Amino acid sequence: MSIRVGEVIAVHGTKVILKIDEQSSKETLFHEGDKYKGVSIREYLSIQRGFRDIICMIEGEYLDESRVEAGDGKTTFVRKVEARPIGFFDCNGFTQGIKFLPMIQDAAYLMPEDRIRSIFDRKADSSFKIGQMLKEEIAVGLPWKRLFNSHIGIFGNTGSGKSNTLAKLYTVLFDQKLDRIAGKSQFVILDFNGEYVGGQLAPAAHKRVYQLSTHEQPGGANAGDKFPLAHAEFWELETLALLFQATLNTQRPFLNRVLTGKAKYDKKPGSLTNYAKSAFRQAFCAGEVRPATLDLMRAIARWINHQALEDLLKEVSWHQKAGCFHKGTVYFHADGDAYENHVAPTVDTLDTTDLDDFDQFIVRVNLQLMSDLNAGFVQFEHIQPLLKRVESSLKSMRRVLSIGNVGEEEKVLTVVSLRRCNNEVKKVLPLLFAKHYYNAHKLKVVTPPDRTVHLIVDEAHNILSDQSSRESESWKDYRLELFEEIIKEGRKFGMFVTIASQRPADISPTIVSQLHNFFIHRLVNDRDLFLIDNTISTMDALSRSLIPGLSQGCCVVTGTAFELPMVIQVDRLPSDKQPASEDVDLEKLWSEAAD
Repeated sequence: MSIRVGEVIAVHGTKVILKIDEQSSKETLFHEGDKYKGVSIREYLSIQRGFRDIICMIEGEYLDESRVEAGDGKTTFVRKVEARPIGFFDCNGFTQGIKFLPMIQDAAYLMPEDRIRSIFDRKADSSFKIGQMLKEEIAVGLPWKRLFNSHIGIFGNTGSGKSNTLAKLYTVLFDQKLDRIAGKSQFVILDFNGEYVGGQLAPAAHKRVYQLSTHEQPGGANAGDKFPLAHAEFWELETLALLFQATLNTQRPFLNRVLTGKAKYDKKPGSLTNYAKSAFRQAFCAGEVRPATLDLMRAIARWINHQALEDLLKEVSWHQKAGCFHKGTVYFHADGDAYENHVAPTVDTLDTTDLDDFDQFIVRVNLQLMSDLNAGFVQFEHIQPLLKRVESSLKSMRRVLSIGNVGEEEKVLTVVSLRRCNNEVKKVLPLLFAKHYYNAHKLKVVTPPDRTVHLIVDEAHNILSDQSSRESESWKDYRLELFEEIIKEGRKFGMFVTIASQRPADISPTIVSQLHNFFIHRLVNDRDLFLIDNTISTMDALSRSLIPGLSQGCCVVTGTAFELPMVIQVDRLPSDKQPASEDVDLEKLWSEAAD
């Protein structure tokens, strides 16, 4: 028999008022070898109603104004608590939800730890533990089957333990389930701060790290790894439009013409070289010559690294009155005689066979623009911004991407570190990687999915923010729509997203609303708290009120995988497994003598 602590004295809707015996104020009690928690806020009581035990959580406490004269002459006050039913026990075990309510004079009892654990452990794996419940100090397992089969959000201000929770969650998963995961699921971390490039999360044999870098080592050597993309994936409209931020109405159709021409003629040997020679002839001999094509020809000569052609084109200029190009006293008219005598011999020595994919792309873009200008298809000022973006981005993209070298076996865990990349690459590449894994997975998967991909985005506000004013609205819409599609449609294909962020209010509300399970650390900003309040329907008011005051490593866990919200103190990982996000120990740093 449990310890009786009081009785019901009022029921107002779903609010239950209990009169509590004085001796139950102790924090911990022991009875017949079982440990019980005393009556306090956020503890649980069992109220017997017939053959059922109605479980209530205590939400408030106060003293009644009336006084009671005890037998020894001392005056005591009546202690009352407010409680809310959360479920009930019957012959089938615990059932969550309000179905039965207590009546007046029903007795209330403390609950032993084992029975409290059975409430939260009912559909969980008792061995899958990342910490213990804060108030009850009971280690409770998480329902990993339902948790990782969903989109997860991990939120918390800097220093609240958010990174440790993310690392602990996946470290326990790989420690316990790696043999079952291998060959069936793939995990990809987009790591903006280089926190997971060491020995974190998974053994080295099952982990592939790409430390991308847009910086250059002395001597021109590449300072980081390169992420592999197949030729077909690079030469695709969506990829190129994403890499170079092409606008929807003018620049994407232009890129589509570039790719259509490549697909039509690329199977023929020397097709690009022949295309260049033809475009040069057209530019010099067109009936209505466009002056802007001269700069494009000079750019092509520079990218092909043809010095003789560069020197020749430096001497060519536009003659306004004659309406054609000229070189000194030689005028290049539409009949082509002057071109054949003075330019064609140099142009005929063009060779594009040694160009890599990046150089091929920019040469094709310049050639296509020359052709379109001569044909009157486009306005130069509409395509020129794209051309400038391609030229400025190409150097960085060449340092972080490798086109065609896709032969390495996929590991269970792939970490893509963007710590040493510039802001432009940090903004574009995560979208490319998300699209890369999403599209490849969508093509392979069957129904129902026989494999899964789990995309983990740390510091997600860097790419999922809808507050940015440094980019055009059209590009921001495209960026968010891509991730919104993944998070809305990915679940049916077996692709799941985990996002971690310091500022959930900066993330697109559409994305946050599609998350299923949450680990919420300390948040103090009003906008963040408002978002939590209006997005997460599974959190009760008491748990929500705890969020601004949570200690480091403590979080509220709620969502579709959990029948009831829990407040968990997440265990701290060993130092060699912690993400590289720890604060600087100034006492140790400043106490060391300088060399």
